Amino acid sequence: MKKLIALVALIMMLTIGAANIAVAQDDASETVQVEQNDQGLHKVVKNKFIEGGAIFMSFVLLCLILGLAFSIERIIYLGLASSNKKKLVAKVEDALENGGVESAKEVARNTRGPLASIFYQGLDRYDQGIEMVEKSVVSYGGVQMGRLEKGLSWIGLFIALAPMLGFMGTVIGMIGAFDNIQAAGNISATIVAGGIKVALITTVSGLIVAIILQVFYNLIVSMIDSQVNDMEDASISLLDMIVKHKAKNVDRVVVTH
Repeated sequence: MKKLIALVALIMMLTIGAANIAVAQDDASETVQVEQNDQGLHKVVKNKFIEGGAIFMSFVLLCLILGLAFSIERIIYLGLASSNKKKLVAKVEDALENGGVESAKEVARNTRGPLASIFYQGLDRYDQGIEMVEKSVVSYGGVQMGRLEKGLSWIGLFIALAPMLGFMGTVIGMIGAFDNIQAAGNISATIVAGGIKVALITTVSGLIVAIILQVFYNLIVSMIDSQVNDMEDASISLLDMIVKHKAKNVDRVVVTH
């Protein structure tokens, strides 16, 4: 289900991006100049996209689309993976005291999220001793953390790649400006302005994409940190519950004898 949602989001973004590029290319041949103040935001962005050059601007736009797709997928996944730590700990503790280990495992099995999965792995090794339970919780906690961080490297790649593509467009725009100067044989503001304008537009576009993706990246990292803190805190609570439950069982055996 999560992969399906992410795939749909990616397809929608790619479709919208492709449509905007197509419209921009169709209007590139128009020579009518419209006053800047009379243009809407969409029109202004489209014109700047055309002026910046279709090749490099397309790559920058692709970084934005893919980066947003990965970001939205992570936000949806982390939202679905989050759970109420206090409520889960209370339910497992109550089930462990009243119904035993199997009852507590059933509660963990029927609860969604990494916390419940860690609880289940720990309770599943209840009979192997507290040390095995602790090792299991630590090991499976690392597995769950890896799942939470999945896709972050791609977002980081697009954050780094977008400005570099913009700077590459800047260098190429400046080279084009000097080529025009060389071809004209003299230095003219009109000749230089075109290349410099392309250079600045690609640079600004790359920086804007990086800033947008960086905001999403930091949001995702904060959500992951919150869930990791909950997992560590809940793991300690689980170990305490198991130790208390074992101690009660030992006391009952002693009293019985």
